[in-house]
Amino acid sequence: MDQRKRRARVQVKELANRVQKAVDEGADSAESIHKKVANLPLDVLEQMKILEGAVKDLRTIQERSIGAVYNLVREINHEVNRLAKETLSEGRSAPRKTRPRKKGAAKRKAPPAQATT
Repeated sequence: MDQRKRRARVQVKELANRVQKAVDEGADSAESIHKKVANLPLDVLEQMKILEGAVKDLRTIQERSIGAVYNLVREINHEVNRLAKETLSEGRSAPRKTRPRKKGAAKRKAPPAQATT
């Protein structure tokens, strides 16, 4: 039985790692697309020589802010993975679900309220 539990924990940890990697790759892709789309209007504005310097500053700010958002997504993803592994290594398990009531089992009703006079 211990072997089964250990094997199950290893499998869950491996799954957690695969999920983390997939989320990170998804964040990388989304960030790349986001930056490309966000740069389109700046490309047009940059063609106006008078706005060239301002657009350069805007690009820098935009890159930093978009990067910060996706870095936060990655940080949260890594923290969730760490907590999942920590929980598994400590041997804690998720709370058990309550058992479903058997068919035909009567619900317990509260006694009727008594009238006070």
